[in-house]
Amino acid sequence: MSLHPALQPYADAWSHSIEAISELVQPLPEADWNRRTPCPGWSVRDVVSHVIGLDSEMYGDPRPIHTLPRDLFHVTNDHQRYMEMQVDVRRHHTAPEMTSELELMIIRRNRQLRNESRDPGTKVRGPLGTELTLEESMRRHAFAVWAHEQDLRTALGRPGNLDSPGAHVARDVLLDELPRVVADLAQAPRSSAVVVDVHGPVEFLRTVRVDIQGRGTLETAPALGPAAALTLDWETYVRLACGRVTPESVTDRVKTEGDQDLAAAILRHFAVTP
Repeated sequence: MSLHPALQPYADAWSHSIEAISELVQPLPEADWNRRTPCPGWSVRDVVSHVIGLDSEMYGDPRPIHTLPRDLFHVTNDHQRYMEMQVDVRRHHTAPEMTSELELMIIRRNRQLRNESRDPGTKVRGPLGTELTLEESMRRHAFAVWAHEQDLRTALGRPGNLDSPGAHVARDVLLDELPRVVADLAQAPRSSAVVVDVHGPVEFLRTVRVDIQGRGTLETAPALGPAAALTLDWETYVRLACGRVTPESVTDRVKTEGDQDLAAAILRHFAVTP
């Protein structure tokens, strides 16, 4: 293997999730491809199209030349328009066409990863012309594919893999965003702390400390007398952080203590994926 050791966990997580997606959709009858998923405006077919499109661009294929319809209510900004292109171009593809393209892409990307010899710090092109390191690109991609595996499982009533390699990548990606959510977006008071306690297949307790300048940092040590504390299960954490559910729809699954206005503000800004 020529893949750098720092990149291997992300390649493994991607491989696990993409194979799970393939297993989920291979036997589906045509009608099930039209089932609604938690992604606004997207069916099962659309989510699989999106995953194919993501991997196509990771592989280096050119983006499709395609004009989006004007009546897509869920497309409201440039990022969504960018992501919708790979989806809309496949909207009329049949189930066999979808599964065949997915399988071919898995083969191509596995071969690419086997031959990947670049350093993790190599700059690569990201969505909308952004530039990021190869390591960050693979990390985000592993997270995205796992999140979409979960979207498909929800739509198809096939729960699972909440503790897979992709789940642990997702935990780290989402936790990186937590200080921004608490300190910048929810405007937690300076010199305060907020505790988030998550149980289930992936368990963790983290404290966000806000310093005198209003900057948030993430710690593993629990805080005594935090300004607010949130306790929830891992699946609910993911669905909130990925914008798949609203705080109002999961009040029975989230326990809040301390400053209720602060807790509500944190939950209002909890969704961190575009």
